[in-house]
Amino acid sequence: MEKIWLNRYQQQVPAEINSDIYQSLDRLFTEACEKFHSLPALSFFQQTISYEQWADLSRSLAAYLQQQLKLSKGTKVALMLPNCPQYMISIFAILRAGLVVTNVNPFYTLPEFVQQVDHSQAELLIILSNFLPNVIQSLTKTRIKYVITTHLGDMLTWPRSWLINISADWLIKNQKQKNSAVHPIDFLAAIKMGRKLTLSTIVTKREDLAFLQYTGGTTGVPKGAMLTHRNMLANIEQLTAWVRPILCEGQETFITALPLYHIFSLMVNGLMCVRLGGKNCLIPDARNIKQLIQVLANTPFSTLLGVNTLFKALLRHRTFTKLDFSSLKIALGGGAPIQSTVKICWKQITGKLLLEGYGLTEASPVVCAPPWDLVVAGDHVGLPLPSTDIRLCDDKKNEVKIGEIGELWVKGPQVMRNYWMQAADVEYELTPDGWLLTGDLARIDQQGFVFIVGRKKELILVSGFNVYPEEVEHVIQQNPKVKEVAVIGVPSNKTGEAIKAFVVRADESLTAEELLDYCRSALTAYKLPHDITFLNHLPKSMLGKVLKKDLH
Repeated sequence: MEKIWLNRYQQQVPAEINSDIYQSLDRLFTEACEKFHSLPALSFFQQTISYEQWADLSRSLAAYLQQQLKLSKGTKVALMLPNCPQYMISIFAILRAGLVVTNVNPFYTLPEFVQQVDHSQAELLIILSNFLPNVIQSLTKTRIKYVITTHLGDMLTWPRSWLINISADWLIKNQKQKNSAVHPIDFLAAIKMGRKLTLSTIVTKREDLAFLQYTGGTTGVPKGAMLTHRNMLANIEQLTAWVRPILCEGQETFITALPLYHIFSLMVNGLMCVRLGGKNCLIPDARNIKQLIQVLANTPFSTLLGVNTLFKALLRHRTFTKLDFSSLKIALGGGAPIQSTVKICWKQITGKLLLEGYGLTEASPVVCAPPWDLVVAGDHVGLPLPSTDIRLCDDKKNEVKIGEIGELWVKGPQVMRNYWMQAADVEYELTPDGWLLTGDLARIDQQGFVFIVGRKKELILVSGFNVYPEEVEHVIQQNPKVKEVAVIGVPSNKTGEAIKAFVVRADESLTAEELLDYCRSALTAYKLPHDITFLNHLPKSMLGKVLKKDLH
C-alpha cells in the first residue's frame, strides 16, 4: 500500500534507514564502547560499570569461550539470567566470539526448558546459580556440554555483593541437587582466565545468525525465530532514527524493568541503548515494586518500558505519585494492550503520555511506534517505522481499503530469516517475496496510524457476524466494578460460536446480570456475552499477557 504514514513522520525522522552501517552487532558494540568509553553503561544496585569496563569484561569472557571452551563460530549459547550486568556482559561476549544467543525464560518449567534448549542445539548454558538446581538433572536430555554459573551480586563490590547474594538465596529457594556429570564453571573465574587469553578475530557477516529467539505465540509450541545480525541492526537503526527527535546521545537513562530475555526489552534497552550511549539501570525483579520505585526515586530516568500490569502496579503506590517525572521522555507499553484507564491515570500523575508500540519476535521485534509529538495517547500503536512496509489483507489476500479491517502483513529488513528447524505448525507465514503474515487484525486511518483489533485466530463468528474480542473487552473494562477481563469464543449449537467473558471483579457486589445490562448500552445483541464467569485472576505470562489458551 502507499506509505501514507510518511506525511505524519516528525521532521527529523527519515523515510528510509541504512541497515548496513555496521557489519555486525559486535562491531556496533565495540565502536559504542570506544565512543562512550568514560560514560556509565550499566547500573545495578547503585553501582555502575562504564562502557570501557564493559568492553573489557565482554572481551575477556569472549576469549574464554573461544580459546578455553573451543566453541566454534555459530555455536548456540543458552542464557538463563535475570536482568543483571552478567547478562549484558554475556550477550556481547557471545556475539564477539562469533556465537549465537538463545534466551531462556528463567521461569520455564522443566519440560519447557528441555524442549527449547534441546531444540536450539545449545552447547553452553550460562545460568544464575540459583536456577541451576531446577535443571541440572535434565541437562543430559540436551546437547549442553558446559555450564557457567554466576551469583546475582557477582559484579558488585563487597559487602553489597554478599548482601545481594544472600537475598537471592533466600528469595529463590531451590532444592540442592548434584549431577556428577556437570562441573559448573564460575563466571568470574572465566573472566579472570579470559584476561590472559587472546581473542581471535571472527569474520561475522550481516546475514549470520545472531539470536535464536523463541516465541510461544498463540499455538503454545515454542518456535525459534532466526534473527540475523542485519535483522537486529536494522531494527536498532529504525528505532534510533525514530527517537532522534526526543533522545540525545550520551545523555539518557533507561530503566530496564522488563526482562531482557524478552525481545522488546532486549531490543530497546539492551541494544538501542548501546547505540545511543545510554545508561542502563537493570532491575532484576520488577515484581518487587517497592525496590523499583526506590530506583526511580534515586535516578533521573528518561525512558521506561513496561506492560499494563507493571504500570498499574506502579500507579497504585503512593510513593510513585510523589516522584519527579521531569526527565521522563518516553513511557512505552508493549506485549499486551494498555488499558485506557491506566493511560488516563498515568497522564494525571506523571504529566506525560503513556504510549504503545507494536511488534512481534519475528520482526526483531518493533514494527510500529508512536510519534513523540502526540497530544493524546489514543488507542493506536503508532506508525510503521522507516524502511517498513505494511499492508492489510482479507482472507483472499487482497488489500482492504483504508479504515477497513484486515490481516496485518509486514515487510522490512527487520523481518526474520525463518524459523529454526520448523517443518510444520508455523506461527506466521512468510511469503516468497518477504512478507510476514502476522495473524493480527488491524486497520489504518488516513494519517497512517495503525489500530490493532485482535488476533485472526481469536475472531469470534456469531451467527455469521464477526465479533472482535478486544471490542467486547474494552466495553466491559470500562465498568468501574471490573478489574480485568478476557473474552473468548466457545462452541454453540445455536449460533456456531458464542461469546464467553472471564471477569476479575474490582467490586465483589458485581453480578453477571448487572454486567450484562451494562454491556447492552454499548454493544449490539450478537456482541453480548452468552456466559460471564468470575475468576480471582486471569492466567498470564511473565509479561502480563493474558493466556487465553488456558481459558475454557
